Amino acid sequence: MTQVNPEILVWARERAGLSVSDAARKLSLTPEALAALESGENEPSRKQVLKFAERYRRPLLAFYLPKPPTLVDRGEDFRSLPEKSADSEALLDSLVRNIKTRQQLVRAALEETEEDKPLPFVGSARMNDGVDRLVTSLRENLKLSLEEFRSAPTATAGFTRLRAAAEKIGIFVLLMGNLGTHHTDIDVNVFRGFALADNVAPFVVINEKDSQSAWSFTLLHELAHIWLGQTGISGYRGEAKVEKFCDEVAARFLLDPRELTQLQDTSNIQGLARKIGDFADERNLSRKMVAYNLLQNNQISSAIYDRLSTSFDAERLAKRKKDGNEGGPNYYVVRRHRVGEGIVSVVSRMMASGVLSTPKAGTVLGVKPTAVGRLISLRRQL
Repeated sequence: MTQVNPEILVWARERAGLSVSDAARKLSLTPEALAALESGENEPSRKQVLKFAERYRRPLLAFYLPKPPTLVDRGEDFRSLPEKSADSEALLDSLVRNIKTRQQLVRAALEETEEDKPLPFVGSARMNDGVDRLVTSLRENLKLSLEEFRSAPTATAGFTRLRAAAEKIGIFVLLMGNLGTHHTDIDVNVFRGFALADNVAPFVVINEKDSQSAWSFTLLHELAHIWLGQTGISGYRGEAKVEKFCDEVAARFLLDPRELTQLQDTSNIQGLARKIGDFADERNLSRKMVAYNLLQNNQISSAIYDRLSTSFDAERLAKRKKDGNEGGPNYYVVRRHRVGEGIVSVVSRMMASGVLSTPKAGTVLGVKPTAVGRLISLRRQL
C-alpha cells in the first residue's frame, strides 16, 4: 500500500482549521496518537485515511500526494468578510483549484484545434471609463436587451437567456456551491461568485446555493470583472471600490434606477418586503438585490436593509430545504445544468475530434468517465 507522507496529514488538518486536540476528537483518537501519525512515527491504516478525508473534507487522493499542494492562486479577494472560517476557506480553495483545472483543459483543447482566437472584450474596460460605458459594451456583446431579459416567464428563465448569451460569445458559466456532495456545501456568505479572466477560455462560477433569482445579478457582476480583466472572488456587500463598481454595472444592466422611486420606505417592514417582492418578480430580479439598491439609493437605512436581507435569506434557505425534501430531477439533468451548454458543447466537439480523452472530459464536466457519454447524449436529446 502506498505510504502517506505525514506532512500531508499536518497540511490537511491545518487547512481544515483544526488544532491537534480538536482534530483528534473528530477522528476518535487521542492527541498523542494523532501526533504520532503526523510525525511519521506511526503509519495510518486505510480506514484511518478514509476518516481523515471525511473529517478534513479532502479528496482521498489528496492524502497520497507526494507532498502538500501549494496554495491555490485565487487572484484578488474582493470579499469583505468580518471573519473567515478556515474550514470554508479550505473548501473554497479546493473549488477554485477544481475550476482552474477545468479551465486549463478547455484552453489546451481550444489551442490544439486552433480555436484559441483571443476574445476582444476580456480586459477591454477600465473603471475610469464609467459604469454606463461598460454596461453598453455588455449589451452590445451579449446582444440581450433588458426587454428580452424581462420577457422571460421566470427569473430562472431570465438567467438561462443571459447565460446562453454569455456562452455564445465564449464565456463558460458554471453553477457550483460545493465539491460534489452536500457535505462540502459552501455558504453564499462565504462567496457569491468568482471570475477567472482569460482571453481564450474565461470562466465564471456562481454559487448555486444562492437564490435562483440572484444568479443573473451575480453573473453580470462577474462579467464586469471579466471585462476589467480581473480574476478574483466576490462576496455580498463588498467594500472594495471595484466591487461596488461591478455591483453598479450589474444593477444598471438589470434596472433603471428611476424605477426605484416606485418603492417608498414604510414603517411596516412586512409591507415593504411585499412591495419589494412584487417589484422584483415583475422584473426577474432578486429581492435582496432590489433592497440593496434601495440602500445604495438612500431610500432605506442600513438597519432596515439588514432586517430585509435576514428575512429574505431565511426564506431562501427554507425553500431550498423544502425543494430538497421533495426530491430533484435526473442526475444527468442536474449535472448538465450546472456546467452549462457551453462546456458540454466544447467537450462533445473535442471528444469527437480526438482532442479530449474520456477521463479528461469527465474532469471538465465534473463527472466520472463512465458518465460522460450519457451526459453528452442527454444534451442532444434536449
